[in-house]
Amino acid sequence: MKKTSRGRQRIAMEAIENAAARQVCFSNRRAGVFKKAAELSVLCGAELAVLAFSPSGKPFSFGHPSVDSVFARFLSAWPAPPRHHLLAGALVQALGQQESQLAELLEAERRRKAVLEAAIFRPWGTVADPLDADVEALGMPELGLLQRALEWVREEAAGRAEQLAF
Repeated sequence: MKKTSRGRQRIAMEAIENAAARQVCFSNRRAGVFKKAAELSVLCGAELAVLAFSPSGKPFSFGHPSVDSVFARFLSAWPAPPRHHLLAGALVQALGQQESQLAELLEAERRRKAVLEAAIFRPWGTVADPLDADVEALGMPELGLLQRALEWVREEAAGRAEQLAF
């Protein structure tokens, strides 16, 4: 199979002449740099400050725990912070890993739910033939879904019979 595009290409570093394009590029890159700085501070427990000036000269800053505390420590050669800050960073990192694991587990369960619902319901929303279901192979969650589907069919059939009776 032949590729139709050249993919993502590296852009040469050169001055952007268009002022509007330069401002947009600065805004996007500033957000990316600040995001990476935040990740670095959380993952490594580092205290850092980032100062960036826009093309118009407006300063933008990011700091952890704050820009002022990092600059003050740098300028006055303050001693390192107590160890409990580092422990808090490790705790944040552990909680972040736990959150990502739980998000993966949640996504896996959502996919499992979709498969189970597809086994009971046809794509257009009507109930599959319950007589074809292998009841012995179903677990409790699947049996609950099947039971709700059968109850829905019974209600729909009763409603339709009532319509036809009139």
